[in-house]
Amino acid sequence: FLSPVSNRMRNLGRSSVSFDICTALGLKEWNDSYKRLFFFAQVLFLWVNVIGFVSNAVAECEPAKVHVVTGTPEETADILAGLEKEGMVKKLPKYVNCWLARTDPKDVARVESKTVIVTRQQRDTVPIPCNGAKSQLGNWMSETDFQKAKEERFPATMTGRTMYVIPFSMGPVNSSLAKFGVQLTDSPYVVASMGIMTRTGTPVMEKLEQGVEFVRCQHSVGRPLPLKAPLVNQWPCNPEKVLISHLPDTRQILSFGSGYGGNSLLGKKCFALRIASRIAKDEGWLAEHMLILGITNPQGVKRYVAAAFPSACGKTNLAMMKPALPGWKVECVGDDIAWMKFDSQGKLRAINPENGFFGVAPGTSLKTNPHAMDTISKNTIFTNVGETSDGGVWWEGLEPPSTGITLTDWHGKSWKPGAATPCAHPNSRFCAPASQCPIIDPLWESDEGVPIDAIIFGGRRPEGVPLVYETFNWRHGVFVGAAMRSEATAAAEHKGISTFSNCHIIIIIYYNNYYNNINEKYKNT
Repeated sequence: FLSPVSNRMRNLGRSSVSFDICTALGLKEWNDSYKRLFFFAQVLFLWVNVIGFVSNAVAECEPAKVHVVTGTPEETADILAGLEKEGMVKKLPKYVNCWLARTDPKDVARVESKTVIVTRQQRDTVPIPCNGAKSQLGNWMSETDFQKAKEERFPATMTGRTMYVIPFSMGPVNSSLAKFGVQLTDSPYVVASMGIMTRTGTPVMEKLEQGVEFVRCQHSVGRPLPLKAPLVNQWPCNPEKVLISHLPDTRQILSFGSGYGGNSLLGKKCFALRIASRIAKDEGWLAEHMLILGITNPQGVKRYVAAAFPSACGKTNLAMMKPALPGWKVECVGDDIAWMKFDSQGKLRAINPENGFFGVAPGTSLKTNPHAMDTISKNTIFTNVGETSDGGVWWEGLEPPSTGITLTDWHGKSWKPGAATPCAHPNSRFCAPASQCPIIDPLWESDEGVPIDAIIFGGRRPEGVPLVYETFNWRHGVFVGAAMRSEATAAAEHKGISTFSNCHIIIIIYYNNYYNNINEKYKNT
């Protein structure tokens, strides 16, 4: 029974890969033979299910060794200690288990121009523009062009580095809406962040042992060892060759050249919205760029609401709202993504597929979002924020530091208020466990999801439209959501249902799926 597995393990060994089994199992001591046998069998069965995916990637990327991530606290501590030793992160003594990372200034945000979807036909993804116009509804790449781009990037890209294998779940592991993935990466920063943003560990491995389908995610920073050029801030990336590609037909994601979370934490937008929008279309549910909150009135009646706003339009602040009206209470289920499906009783239910918050730091403060500030006070990874001389963090929107406290900006240089450049990058982030939120909803990890009573569509529109208005019915609501515009700066942009940059099926099919799911259930309301 084990012979085929052993043969495949030996085949991997011929690729000069040393399997760090002790580290992979998270075991410091090997005295307990039963424990050793149990963990070895667990990892072995994991390999039975994903061995083809991993072995192909090993042969292509040629890592020095492979580490199966088990998600134990000890393993996470070792990963962070290794990052600190390499100079990629710095411990923040002012807080409990908090860390600061500074990236290469060329690797600070999602790169939508280099984010593509690969399908056989362009019409499967985006409308074909006429007269040479460029579509604003996504970037399509042909299978031929993708294969060429892949062959220019991934061969031997992990030379000298460790390939980390991260089994993860999007959503509560036992939920009928949960989906599973396996991410391969050569970035320990990604490993530490994925441990916050997704569910990892033994329960996920057990699901993979049972043969569940999973999305194949492959990521590399694109800087094999030894380095041919020095790193900036000890941050490996290859900005000239960044490519984030999605293959919905085969449920694959390949990301190259960026270590920034939006491009490298493949469970987030890449899986939870882009690939999931295709899975949802095929299976009859919805993957949405929405927050989920529960709101209770003074009479004790609680309703759950989903709200779709484009990025930087207040989803996190609304999801963690501290009501000013006496007797009202808001509880957070999720601040960014909602997966929704009708149950057997015809009730729309939603889960938050993520396990953490990956929020924009500037503008977050005790005044604007006190619950977020409480959430990020421990076990948090900060990226590209300012640093205080007493071992804390700072960004625009926070109170000025106390007398005698000096500031260092996100470049690592001394900074003073009034400087021409910001202390924190405008897209600087915090990555924190959702379980730490002081108003996390009691049902946020419910397997069946929470019942949705209303959907809000919104955006940044300071003038020209009413602050709040109600649509005539669900059909009209889908239409209004599809027609939404939002102002990023001075110009309003079309941001229908807040998903355009994250929806990777042709948009009319997306709207039809939305309409069929929502309107057919509520067409008379």
